[in-house]
Amino acid sequence: MIKFLDTQLNKITMYRLVLYVLIASLLVAFIYSVTGVLNTDPYALVFSTAFILAACAAANWAFGKAFGIPTNVESVYISALILALIISPIKSLNDLWFLLWASVLAMASKFIVAYKGKHLFNPIALAVALTYFTVNQSASWWVGNGPMLPFVLVGGLLIVRKIRRFGMLLSFVGATVLSLLLTSLFTHANFFVDFQKLLLYSPFVFFATIILTEPLSTPPTRRLQMIYAAIVGVLSNPQIHFGGFYITPELAILAGNLYSYLVSPRDTLMLKLRDKTRLSPDTYEFTFTPERRLAFVPGQYMEWTLGLHNPDSRGNRRYFTLANSPTESVLKLGIKFPANASAYKKALLTLKRDEPVLAAQLSGDFVLPRDPRQKIVLIAGGIGITPFRSMLKYLLDKKQRRPVTVFYSVKTADEIVYRDVLDQAARELGIRVIYNITDTQNVPATWKGNVGRITLEQIKAELPDLAHSYFYISGPDAMVDGFKASLSQLGVHSSQIKLDYFAGF
Repeated sequence: MIKFLDTQLNKITMYRLVLYVLIASLLVAFIYSVTGVLNTDPYALVFSTAFILAACAAANWAFGKAFGIPTNVESVYISALILALIISPIKSLNDLWFLLWASVLAMASKFIVAYKGKHLFNPIALAVALTYFTVNQSASWWVGNGPMLPFVLVGGLLIVRKIRRFGMLLSFVGATVLSLLLTSLFTHANFFVDFQKLLLYSPFVFFATIILTEPLSTPPTRRLQMIYAAIVGVLSNPQIHFGGFYITPELAILAGNLYSYLVSPRDTLMLKLRDKTRLSPDTYEFTFTPERRLAFVPGQYMEWTLGLHNPDSRGNRRYFTLANSPTESVLKLGIKFPANASAYKKALLTLKRDEPVLAAQLSGDFVLPRDPRQKIVLIAGGIGITPFRSMLKYLLDKKQRRPVTVFYSVKTADEIVYRDVLDQAARELGIRVIYNITDTQNVPATWKGNVGRITLEQIKAELPDLAHSYFYISGPDAMVDGFKASLSQLGVHSSQIKLDYFAGF
């Protein structure tokens, strides 16, 4: 069941999934309004949603033109629909100013309240917080109610599964529950009653699964994300207040954003294409000239945005691992182009020299261990070799010897890419590189590597010291999941296995 679910989720991007969940939530709310389950005027709900969508689209277009930055239509719709779910539908035309002001503030925060192009705060949280302090009107977070809970919970968990943020979710829930328990003990309140109210009559679930996990204003690594979620969780305890001042959901997330700002890299780069090189029949390397040097760790990834006019269901943003080393002055991407490539990849393939691309949100834990003596095994399938090219090039440039074994599997010999770096690392650093081609019907006469898939027997034969090795796996989802299960069968602990995964792929 989980495998089937993951297969379906992998067919769409994170942003498109969030969009679908929000649309479904509003449809459920509309049906509840029509049937009387919710005490909301269905016509007011439709009008408010349409007005917010139009206001956000217009404001985003205006700011995008003014700042000359490629905009993302999905992001606009997502922000607008979240506003529609947390701001009560209008009761009179006088409320239109509130909706307009919140919409403009949400879009403005993406362009103005930023450092080097990176969000400082969650745009929605900042917008509804500012409306309270400027026009004395605030979000009601009306989506947090009993009848909506099952649908919000299912949709939210799908998003969390898609972006693999269960650690964040558990950290947030645990911190909130612990905080609530402690305040209940001190105030002699009934913890179970308070928790029931939090779950059924507040936006707790919506906030935890959709607002908290928003990637652009959260820290880049898993450990920092857990701390971030715990901070927001403690502040989300409705019993915490300072005199008559209570912390609202938007203020809790803004406080967390301040922590995220302090611990996160803050580079958003407007890049220009410098070169495009064909590495194999269906793989190209794109080399970009950055406006300034990017500080990162080999194996990390960024989100890349193209200014598409007619994006398909995959949208105009993708996550790609950096193929270059931090020691190189350019940024490189190695990308495979299938026969049924998306509109995004087709546009990328036709990108001309000096055309701009926006890169942001540097993230990732798929990095080498700090201890240079640690034995590591890099297992790559196809274009999954990209992060390993970054790592090995870094070791070469730093002349740093490490006990590294590389397993590299491709279908045919002509699909091998970055062999120059792999072979150089083998010569100069003593790194073992083991090639496998899986198409047994097309084996070159001069082929000296292995034929067939990488098997457990091959891994055991090549690596007698499994128990003390760290394994890094990068490639297609099926391959990554398969190797993770196989290594577990060999007795490799999960803490010794790192998977190349980035949110929203």
